[in-house]
Amino acid sequence: MNGRQTVRKLTESAILVALGFVLSYVRIKFLAYGGSITALSMLPILLIGYRCGILWGLGSGVVYGLLQALQEGSLAPPASGLGEYFAMMALDYVFAFGVLGLSALFRKSRCGLAVSSVVCLSLRYVCHIASGVILWGSYAWEGWAVWPYSIAYNGTFMLPEIIFTTAAAYLMTRYIPARYIQPLKK
Repeated sequence: MNGRQTVRKLTESAILVALGFVLSYVRIKFLAYGGSITALSMLPILLIGYRCGILWGLGSGVVYGLLQALQEGSLAPPASGLGEYFAMMALDYVFAFGVLGLSALFRKSRCGLAVSSVVCLSLRYVCHIASGVILWGSYAWEGWAVWPYSIAYNGTFMLPEIIFTTAAAYLMTRYIPARYIQPLKK
């Protein structure tokens, strides 16, 4: 890859991470222990992987996740040992947002951006469910087992996020000129 292409990918990634971060402040719903429906804040991160490739996508997803941890103040889980804190950072921020970079795997598909929205955000949902089971189970609603609680709690914000982001990704690929969305050439 030449230097000019690297600068372009770096610039686009920085702009899209910043856009995603700004959009994450536009929240539709807050939940007691974190999680909210945002104004399509995942779409710019998915677009990085889709346009720039898997390494750029994964790296940008991790950077975005760490910014989210700073934004949220990253509360410590109930068992607040150092191991639990690192597990929470890994599951709720690094892995959960890093998987958005896997959108690069769908670059050749006709509806790749929309498909990657479903797959990548579903993987993010799985990361949050795992975190809920491993770290946040003591917050389960009275009478609820840990697994159903984690699936339900995280579903309250992740399922609408998946639906809205996928719809927006589909509309983008349909109505925005291809040169603004298509993968960058190597």
